[in-house]
Amino acid sequence: MQLTWLGLALLATLFWGLSDVSFKRGVDPEDTYSHLRIIIMIGFIMGMQAIVELIKLDWNYSIRTNLIYFPVSFLYIFSMAVDFYGYRYLQISVGSPVASTSGAMAGLLSYKFLGKTMTKTQFIAVSLITAGLLLLAILEGRDANREKKGQALTEEKASIGAKALIFPITYALVDAFATFLDDVYMSRILSPEEALISFELTFFIVALVCFIYLVFIKKEKYILKNERFNVLGGIFETAGQFFYVYALSGNSVVAAPLMSVDGIVAAIFGRIWLKEKLTKKQYITIVMITIGVFILGFFE
Repeated sequence: MQLTWLGLALLATLFWGLSDVSFKRGVDPEDTYSHLRIIIMIGFIMGMQAIVELIKLDWNYSIRTNLIYFPVSFLYIFSMAVDFYGYRYLQISVGSPVASTSGAMAGLLSYKFLGKTMTKTQFIAVSLITAGLLLLAILEGRDANREKKGQALTEEKASIGAKALIFPITYALVDAFATFLDDVYMSRILSPEEALISFELTFFIVALVCFIYLVFIKKEKYILKNERFNVLGGIFETAGQFFYVYALSGNSVVAAPLMSVDGIVAAIFGRIWLKEKLTKKQYITIVMITIGVFILGFFE
């Protein structure tokens, strides 16, 4: 059975939500290099996935393709590094929904500048999802300081406070532009397979540089058994990326906002796995977003 863009988007959403929670679970708030550890693991696992894809293409791939796609890869990796750095300061149920507004922005950019279209039903569903994500981000911004009250904070965390929202906000803005460029590339320049391999190979190179910096320059220990949650997150992240490129190439203007729901998946699993608390207002926005997803699925 061949998956539609909707099925691919939902799978990407699920795996990315799980990857966020896994990475958050493995983050040591006192480790200033925790974001580099995540990048290293993602890059190594994506490197292995790139080899699988190259074998499937019988190694019919040009390094020039990687250079063409580099601007998109750079923006993606930069935004992810910023977001991962923020994991030290924010609950996943706070930061992830804010970061997830990127998909809504990317969908609007594709609709406005690439001439992509959607039906009235899809427009209503995407509007519900977008409004829910924006409302959730606003609620998180107001509650960020409250979440920290009564907690034992390091001086560094206390000084950052609600300003820690700058990390997921920066991610959202950069990732939205990267997703928009991705749509341009896969619509006019590269195939989904070429985009996927290019991104994964670039991520592998970045991971290798980060590994050398962490272990040989900063003299930090990198013990694989201590990275078990990053391994799990890296597998989920790579799986999400695989389904993402095909979903985006299938129906970008709707798929991008839909895949933003990974922040809601992360928030729900953060509540279950990490015992993070959700307010009534958060639950209401989650229901709103779920209705939007249901409408997309029902009328697909």
